[in-house]
Amino acid sequence: MSAPDFWSNQEAAQETVGKLKALTAMVRPMAELGRALDDVHVMVEMAGEDPSFAAEAASELARAEKSLADLEMKALLSGPHDAKNAIVSINARDGGTDANDWAEMLLRMYIQWAKDHGYEIELLDRLDNEEGGIKNASIAVRGAMAYGYLKGENGIHRLVRISPYNAEGKRQTSFSAVDVSPEISDAVQVELKDDDIEEQVYRSSGPGGQHVNKTSSAVRLIHKPSGVVVACQSERSQHKNRAMALKMLRSRLVRLEEEKREAEQAAKYEGQARVGFGAQIRSYFQHPDQRIKDARTGHTENNFQRVMDGQIQGFLDAYLQWHARKG
Repeated sequence: MSAPDFWSNQEAAQETVGKLKALTAMVRPMAELGRALDDVHVMVEMAGEDPSFAAEAASELARAEKSLADLEMKALLSGPHDAKNAIVSINARDGGTDANDWAEMLLRMYIQWAKDHGYEIELLDRLDNEEGGIKNASIAVRGAMAYGYLKGENGIHRLVRISPYNAEGKRQTSFSAVDVSPEISDAVQVELKDDDIEEQVYRSSGPGGQHVNKTSSAVRLIHKPSGVVVACQSERSQHKNRAMALKMLRSRLVRLEEEKREAEQAAKYEGQARVGFGAQIRSYFQHPDQRIKDARTGHTENNFQRVMDGQIQGFLDAYLQWHARKG
């Protein structure tokens, strides 16, 4: 990184910085744990000579045990793309305007989680619904192990609540689909044939003033063999949006290949919940009681608003543990 030409290739440089952050996220806690254990040994020896140090020794041991548990959790992030940034796409499904509102709630939830954990966020695409909420949106979450933590969010998320859009106050069930892919750099070779890609350009609907509204700068790419559709409108330049859309497409295809391999390995586990895109993985109940339950891990939270405010780490950790046992 101290080389004079290190930043001459921005993307390659960012890739190296990302690797460094991922390694540091593992090595630094290991070093800190080693020092904490040394402190525990010293405190235990002191407690043997003076019982008044026993409480402090127990406190130091508890801190060391927590550090070890956190490190063991990070050790589960060992997949080929776990250290990479993540591209999170959310699409409203069944449920009308409630589903659109639900999709926007999920978008806010992931953005808040990312902010709370020090990740950088970039809005890549967003299509608002006329009555409320969003039809779909995509964000990039950039930082150490972003994909590793978020990859288990793939699938259908179900919400049950009293609908604010229903004048009769009836209970409504709505669905939104979440897709998480690793952000793949241009250095990773993914075969893309021009004949397999249909490109569409359209006017951006997001913020940006008159320039955005009057030019067809947004780009949508359709990969015909797989049916994958990606879109980007975050830049004013059509060229930059196309480049980002291609990166999103490569990322989705890499994730689909990874998912295919996992499905083959998991075939022997008949009856277990599917992990792939399209599976109902989690249900969020706001009525008659507050409860969020993951169908795969069984992990449950009882504070609906807390989860909507981005407190989803319990679900992410539970998925990593479940996936490690399953694999």
